Amino acid sequence: MSAERRVLAQSRDFDLTPLRLVWLALALLGAGLGLATGEVFWRGANASEIVAELALVTWCLLETTVRRNWLALLTIPALALGIGCALPLYLFIRSRRIA
Repeated sequence: MSAERRVLAQSRDFDLTPLRLVWLALALLGAGLGLATGEVFWRGANASEIVAELALVTWCLLETTVRRNWLALLTIPALALGIGCALPLYLFIRSRRIA
């Protein structure tokens, strides 16, 4: 593969569309709010948030095995910062182009 083709292939992998930038901004905002309020590692999480987190883990695991988008598994440790960080992060990772 020529150097020019490699650069084009890499630029497609990191294609930051406006929607992907929104997902990334929301993930960073969710992480910041989780850290600022001290609601990390499931402290202060209510039952509905825990159910939402379990649903996200299930969806992430099942869809990752089908799509082979292994990078999406980074969502699971991000749940320690809350669903407000993990869900937009998953959507950011999922919305990238897969080769």
